[in-house]
Amino acid sequence: MRADRVFAYGAAAGLLGDLLLGDPRRGHPVAAFGRAAAAVERVLWRDDRARGALHTAVCAGGAVALGAVAARVVRTSPAASLALTGAATWAVVGGTSLAREARAIGRALEAGDVEAARARLPHLCGRDPQALDADGIARAVVESVAENTSDAVVGALVWGAVGGVPGLLGFRAVNTLDAMVGHRSPKYLRYGWASARLDDVAGWPGARLTAVLATLAGDDPRGAVRAWRADAAAHPSPNAGPVEASFAGALGVRLGGTLSYGGRVEHRPVLNGNGRAVGVHDVERAVRLSKRVSWLALGVCVAARRIAKGRTS
Repeated sequence: MRADRVFAYGAAAGLLGDLLLGDPRRGHPVAAFGRAAAAVERVLWRDDRARGALHTAVCAGGAVALGAVAARVVRTSPAASLALTGAATWAVVGGTSLAREARAIGRALEAGDVEAARARLPHLCGRDPQALDADGIARAVVESVAENTSDAVVGALVWGAVGGVPGLLGFRAVNTLDAMVGHRSPKYLRYGWASARLDDVAGWPGARLTAVLATLAGDDPRGAVRAWRADAAAHPSPNAGPVEASFAGALGVRLGGTLSYGGRVEHRPVLNGNGRAVGVHDVERAVRLSKRVSWLALGVCVAARRIAKGRTS
């Protein structure tokens, strides 16, 4: 079986597996990688960029190498290759868990239980829930759904199309390292620099594809394009900016503004300033848009891989 077909069938099977099964409560491969990366950090940590770069190389490089070895072992068996691709895709995408957490918070808000929504919010993002009212929580959920559509689904599919199983595992490793050490805290400002920069590079194509597909699949394509062009560049993240701006325009809502992370306040630019304030009902709209974008991304990545294969054969 040709490599492009292995990826097409395997990635589709992996997304279906995620849709039906979601993430396991115990023994998730990404959690195992996180424990391994934390063990490497305990050995290597110094307040130094070079040590952080070594940590990134060991952990991300190890994930890519593991994927390459596994793919090589099964390369002579189309069925085993397809199964490996499906399992790797299921392991690295997280669209179902993203939707589940967002909807759980949305249901709590609809029921008027703001405290329950605050208690659930840390499962989805790092915002300080006590600093948010119901509308603020809804806005945080919509922003998290937008950003994680790129990080948890589309980016992985892009790198799977480029590099197969090693690409899938490598992207998830880089994204996980950024979440662990890439934030701007005193401990990780230098040590996490390499992980943060590599995540910016790895996330660039997936973020742009997510923004394009959100524009096409949303309720207001013109509004999405307008918000992307006007506001994305002002966002502090080069990848979250296009994604959140396009989601804001596609949904007709206003995102960004003042945020609080563990007592640290950030004043971010407003995205789609002409939009209305986010309401509780926009949580479900964002989840549905995320799902449409995810499946469209699969189609685009499969088609791109087939075209590339055709040109090289």
